Amino acid sequence: MLRRNIRLRREYLYRKNLEGKERLLYEKKRKIKQALEEGKPIPTELSYELATLQKEIDLEDENTAVPRTHIDDEYANAAEMDPKILLTTSRNPSAPLTQFVKELKFVFPNAQRINRGGQVISEIIQYCRSNDFTDVILVHEHRGVPDGLIISHLPFGPTAYFGLLNVVTRHDIKDKKSIGTMPEAYPHLILNNFSTKLGERTGNILKHLFPVPKPDTKRIITFANQSDYISFRHHIYEKRAGPKSLELKEIGPRFELRLYQIKLGTMDQSEAQTEWVIRPYMNTTKKRKFIGD
Repeated sequence: MLRRNIRLRREYLYRKNLEGKERLLYEKKRKIKQALEEGKPIPTELSYELATLQKEIDLEDENTAVPRTHIDDEYANAAEMDPKILLTTSRNPSAPLTQFVKELKFVFPNAQRINRGGQVISEIIQYCRSNDFTDVILVHEHRGVPDGLIISHLPFGPTAYFGLLNVVTRHDIKDKKSIGTMPEAYPHLILNNFSTKLGERTGNILKHLFPVPKPDTKRIITFANQSDYISFRHHIYEKRAGPKSLELKEIGPRFELRLYQIKLGTMDQSEAQTEWVIRPYMNTTKKRKFIGD
């Protein structure tokens, strides 16, 4: 199994290294196509490659015209099987953190929770790869308050690091009559205001934690972005007397996510390339939104 993982990782990195060459070739073909469509002369620097590139252009279709990237490879098999998630915590978790992770287990379908114990991250990742897990979610805390969430996609990444704020669990809600029962049906997803390229990337990481729901599912999970703070809400709805009498109930938990890093690898790979990271000077750019408008 170890040799197989090393071989697969090497193949993944090799394909990733080819992206620069493929992108350069794509730009050359795009310039030729644009010149022919507008009736302009072919750029001089491409004239000696015109015959070869024109032949490749004629053989392309909709699927091969745009080069694939490592991002396409990461979730290439997402439609073939439901996600299988492992949930765990930092070492020696407090009672509030344990309670929060227990509730997260019901939020993510097909999730399994394990006690961290003395296991190191590399052992957890190796176990997940061997047992066909698609994602690992690790929850951190500070003085009994959950403050960090790491989502690592297997087998090659990416890994998204989120800050966790304003956590309110079902256990913390005093009025038990105001909250609904926790169903196990696959939920519908609402992703609001993930409009930038980084936002699409973040939404892609979040949505692949959930399987495809049935059309009549009455469970809804919302990720709403506002000023780069992603609010998580969990509801069910009922139609007691037709569509005009819609009743919405929150079933919890609720929290806010703040993305601060994405790495092109799993969380056990300290040498993994950083795709995006928030910098100290970005905190002062109030007019600029990174995830959505």
